[in-house]
Amino acid sequence: MDLQTLLNNLGSWCMNVGLKVLIAVVIMIVSFAVINALFKKLQKHLEKKEKLDKTLTKALLYIGKIAAKILVTVCLVGYLGIDTSGITALIASLGVAVGLAVNGTLSNLAGGIMLLITRPFRGDDYIEACGYSGTVIDIRITYTKIRTIDNKVIYIPNGTLSTSTIVNYSEEKNRRVDLTFSISYTADFEKAENLILEICRTHPLVLKEPDPTVRIVSHSASSIDLVSRCWVKSSDYWTVYFDMLEAVKRTFDKNGVEIPYQQVDVHVKNG
Repeated sequence: MDLQTLLNNLGSWCMNVGLKVLIAVVIMIVSFAVINALFKKLQKHLEKKEKLDKTLTKALLYIGKIAAKILVTVCLVGYLGIDTSGITALIASLGVAVGLAVNGTLSNLAGGIMLLITRPFRGDDYIEACGYSGTVIDIRITYTKIRTIDNKVIYIPNGTLSTSTIVNYSEEKNRRVDLTFSISYTADFEKAENLILEICRTHPLVLKEPDPTVRIVSHSASSIDLVSRCWVKSSDYWTVYFDMLEAVKRTFDKNGVEIPYQQVDVHVKNG
């Protein structure tokens, strides 16, 4: 084969196959950019709808975006004249192999689907699960991302999360703040109860209904323990929790109510 024939064959290939490949690449780049922009705009539009679940909407849009890109890729493969039946068989074989290799991932996928269906929590809820507690940032198909109160991000596999005990602190609007305060046996416990009750009733974030309660909960070795219970909005829980601890300490000091420390009486007998 002489040089001229080689150049003619190369030119013919470029005019036919090469041009198709170039067009396919350009179409893929443009299509992917359009798909990303379209789904991003659609997500912003749906997030403004208060009746729609943000977490479920985000997950479905993510799946839809991946499916759209796969569809474009398959269409371009057909456009290039490649037999898709062989590719389908190859994908099926790879799917079996990958399925055996990523058994744990499939478990996480099933767990993610269960979480999206059962909805034990939503985005921005404060939860406790798998030994961690924090605010839910994102729920993906295979993992859930939460942020702890000290700003650490935890990725929990959905397979583990869907089968564990989940405590959702944000599902109910109100929570009860339970605190225990110890006073000495020589202190007037009724006076201490009234002081704590007054603090609860005058705090601006404590709900009036149900009415706060303060009662003796136990007679300990070195103290009488009083339990106070008051209801607050879930978002105000920690504010009231710390305010109560500080206010009770100041009030006890001001009114002479002794907060005891642990004591041990030692009796020495002569031989």
